Amino acid sequence: MPPAIETVDLVKEYGGLRALQELSLTVEEGEFFGLLGPNGAGKTTFINTLVGLVRKSGGEARVFGHDVEDDYREARDAIGLAPQEFNVDRFFPIREVLMHKAGYHGIPEDEAAERADEVLKRVGIYDKRNERFDWLSGGMKRRLLLARALVTDPDLLILDEPTAGVDVQLRHDLWELVTELNEEGTTVLLTTHYIEEAERLCDRVAIVNEGRKVTVATPDELKTRGTDTIAVRLESPVDGTAVADLEAALGTYAHEVSAAGDSLEVRVDDGGSTAPQLLNDLEARGHEIVDLEISRTSLEEIFVDLTRSEDRTVTRSSASSADEEASSMDEEGSSAEASEREQEGVA
Repeated sequence: MPPAIETVDLVKEYGGLRALQELSLTVEEGEFFGLLGPNGAGKTTFINTLVGLVRKSGGEARVFGHDVEDDYREARDAIGLAPQEFNVDRFFPIREVLMHKAGYHGIPEDEAAERADEVLKRVGIYDKRNERFDWLSGGMKRRLLLARALVTDPDLLILDEPTAGVDVQLRHDLWELVTELNEEGTTVLLTTHYIEEAERLCDRVAIVNEGRKVTVATPDELKTRGTDTIAVRLESPVDGTAVADLEAALGTYAHEVSAAGDSLEVRVDDGGSTAPQLLNDLEARGHEIVDLEISRTSLEEIFVDLTRSEDRTVTRSSASSADEEASSMDEEGSSAEASEREQEGVA
């Protein structure tokens, strides 16, 4: 079976702006894959390329082996998209909205009705099935976007910041639901700004910045790229001379040594294995240990370090402009295929 997503040297240009810069990614079937990056990193452009809303400028992009342009219909039928923005037809009851969505994918009316009821129950808003979108609360609207993504029974579920702006309870409910879907065999691609979300849910994460891939790794592997801090409380305060002596003595394994009063912090690669040696070195120099604590660099800190850039070529504003340009191009297009894609409600 081919990968769920495979891109090779994927490029998207908007005039002088390169939103995607030779981005190569592979997401295996059945994987829960996270896509992380700062605003304007190219995440939404990447998703829009997969679902056919944006035409790539170069490279290759395939979904379960189907080229996203040459085999658009096959690729799109495999995808369920829950976008970041609310883009639902407000003139119909939400059950009909889901039935229309299923119909766009060739699902017969009777089956579409059954699927609509099933997914509304699964996301917990079946009792609102006859209400219109504008009458729903913010949390219910998020649930509806997920239901719409699921009504076609997709093999690949794409979630673009699905828990943005929702309360803690709903966030955990959505986490539980998408985890169940993944365990049932659905491949999940998640973009999020919540590092905790990626760490909790994802098998692997790709960090992208300025349209480029920075790294791909498991959350645990990323954490090993950071450093640990050993915080020691001493019986007596240490002065500047003592700190300088410790910096010299611990220099073979300590990246940084700092002190304030009776507190000492030592930054090392592996706190667990280094702590015994540190204690021995401190005691050998006459320091009595009162307390010791080891803390690891968080995934969030590593993310910030990896994506820090003095010259950011893709910003939130430029990405928004790019999205507006793409929408304008779609609106101006006169082909039947462009019209059909707009009707699917994924723009």
